[in-house]
Amino acid sequence: MKELSYINKYFSKYKKNLISGIIIIIAARILLLITPGLIRNSINVIDNYRTGTISNLEIVETELINNIFLILLASVLAGIFTFLTRQTIINVSRYVEFDLKNEIYNQYQKLSLNFYKVNQTGDLMNRISEDVSKVRMYVGPAFMYSINTITLLVIVIIYMYKQSPILTYYTLSPLPFLSITIYKLSKLINKKSIVVQENLSELSSFTQESFSGITLIKSYSIENKNYEDFNSLSEKCKQSQISLVKLQALFFPLMILLIGLSNLFVIYIGGIQYFEGKLEGIGTIAEFIIYVNMLTWPVASLGWISSIIQQAEASQKRINEFLKQKSEIVNQNNTKFNISGEIEFKNVEFTYKDTGIKALKNINFKLKKDDKLGIIGKTGSGKSTLLNLIVRLYNIDEGKINFDTKNINSVDIKSLRSQIGYVPQDVFLFSDTIENNIKFGSINSTEEDVINVCKIADIHNDVQGFENKYKTLLGERGVNLSGGQKQRISIARALIRKPKLLIFDDCLSAVDTETEENIIKSLNNLNHPTTSIIVSHRISSIKNANKIIVLNDGKIEQYGTHEKLMDENGYYKQTYNQQLIEKEIS
Repeated sequence: MKELSYINKYFSKYKKNLISGIIIIIAARILLLITPGLIRNSINVIDNYRTGTISNLEIVETELINNIFLILLASVLAGIFTFLTRQTIINVSRYVEFDLKNEIYNQYQKLSLNFYKVNQTGDLMNRISEDVSKVRMYVGPAFMYSINTITLLVIVIIYMYKQSPILTYYTLSPLPFLSITIYKLSKLINKKSIVVQENLSELSSFTQESFSGITLIKSYSIENKNYEDFNSLSEKCKQSQISLVKLQALFFPLMILLIGLSNLFVIYIGGIQYFEGKLEGIGTIAEFIIYVNMLTWPVASLGWISSIIQQAEASQKRINEFLKQKSEIVNQNNTKFNISGEIEFKNVEFTYKDTGIKALKNINFKLKKDDKLGIIGKTGSGKSTLLNLIVRLYNIDEGKINFDTKNINSVDIKSLRSQIGYVPQDVFLFSDTIENNIKFGSINSTEEDVINVCKIADIHNDVQGFENKYKTLLGERGVNLSGGQKQRISIARALIRKPKLLIFDDCLSAVDTETEENIIKSLNNLNHPTTSIIVSHRISSIKNANKIIVLNDGKIEQYGTHEKLMDENGYYKQTYNQQLIEKEIS
């Protein structure tokens, strides 16, 4: 129960509902327990009439009619209260499920990129869905039936003891064996529950990756191999589930056996006491049998409740692993900060913690407002890493990054990022309309704003060619668009924010040179001041920048204008000449 203590705050939050539910449960149980006493009384009245103790038949009939009416009334009221119990406690479990999912999702958004590098998407989804559902069962059904069982046991034992202490002792004697069995089985269930949830996460991760990479799977014609792998994981998941279910299946037969023993004790010991004159009447035996059968489900549910608690404990442990993680990116200042576009890198160094690769080494440069910076270099030279540091997706190891002379660590992250238009190398579009995908960067933008930025990104004519134009619904990740169209829509999404800093991470690679030239020309003529940083493998994309950096193995190898770098016999000039030859050949 240590892990489940995390959700005690939710019990406190909804304590009024829970207390109301508990009171209603107690009332429902008391009303339900009126019935056995009335049945005992009815049987005793009939027995007394049979033996001649009562000779007036009208008295017997009146007593039976009154008892029947009271039984019906108590049953109806108990049913109403039971319904109200579900409307309180079960509703609370849904509230807690809602709150917990939101808390987990919010935590996912706070965690840094390093977290997502070491955790699979399927596992993250499984914890926020399957694991939270297990916890909800603990908050709702398990809590409700626990209170119900405890209440019923206490009241029934009191009622039974009043009638016959000795018969009560024999009737309840199997319960200690039940408790010991539940304790031992619960520990095994907890272990198997953890394995089940881990296997489900593994299966979810594999399925998610398969659907995301379905084009590649079909292209390589490996559907059969992929199916075999899925089948293997599914079989592993099935076996772990069966192993858990087999263990859980021991509970119910065991409960029935113990309840059966209790009934035998009632009939045998009760019969002896009746003939010895130690019971009020034969109706007491019937009353005890009803009590025992009333306890059948609550006692049987102990195993089910225990199983739910153990599974919830295992699931909450998995959830807590993520909830307790601290983000490496900590916002030290919530004050809104307006940037002008000035950026300075001072002796910046950065190493990826998951791989130990030193991506940037002693980086120094300075940009003024409205500067255009081009960055070029070989694959793995640190270009994307440098951009990620500007947006503060990672914290630097050494040096400083300043925005308008203010250290990036002292600037409000949300305020900073809201003024940046970032187009990543890996374009991501949502399963929504083209218009909403573009407005994602600025939800209050008008249709006219959308059209204007699409013209700058040279995608407007393409969109006009679609049947539903800007209302065209995109498939997952924009699957119904070409690579170039997706890149240009993502550029429009960045531009609609009217950013003070515009970052392009090699996002023109999928467009032809003519389209590229049109976009670059439009960017140079924006009607608002914007500092631009463009990473590209094509020199044509960056040659008009007033500052150009050549990165190599995390270091700045060359720095200057296009003309200056062309005067040097380095990587920049070699790449330019090579691309020029390739262009002439094509």
